[in-house]
Amino acid sequence: MTSENADTTINEAADDATESPDEVLALPTEIEVTDEVIAVRTEALADIISMLRPAVQMDGGDLELVEADYINGVIEVELQGACGSCAVSGSTLTDGVERILKERLDWVTEVVGGVNEEIDELESAAMGRGAYVPKYY
Repeated sequence: MTSENADTTINEAADDATESPDEVLALPTEIEVTDEVIAVRTEALADIISMLRPAVQMDGGDLELVEADYINGVIEVELQGACGSCAVSGSTLTDGVERILKERLDWVTEVVGGVNEEIDELESAAMGRGAYVPKYY
């Protein structure tokens, strides 16, 4: 075998053994979401919501899980009670609840929700305690 033939054979073998750059970049980004995966996600989410609730309750509010899309990772929550009249309830939602859920559950992509403001403002303010900051003076 000549040197030229050996180089050609080695190059062909190398070409056969390597993937094209497009194939390397096309790695799977999604896992199959089976019933078992959903069950694990449901339990993990419930555990974290249960962990967060006492902190919100200490200030006179509450945190409720409204809906969860375990496939797309969208979680909807609602702050209740004193949160309706609290000036920092938006920060609690984004800087607290959303941040913690995204940090601890890698499948969570978005946390949406708001504050239940159906309760009377004075009743809501009367529930406030701890780090509660009134929205209305």
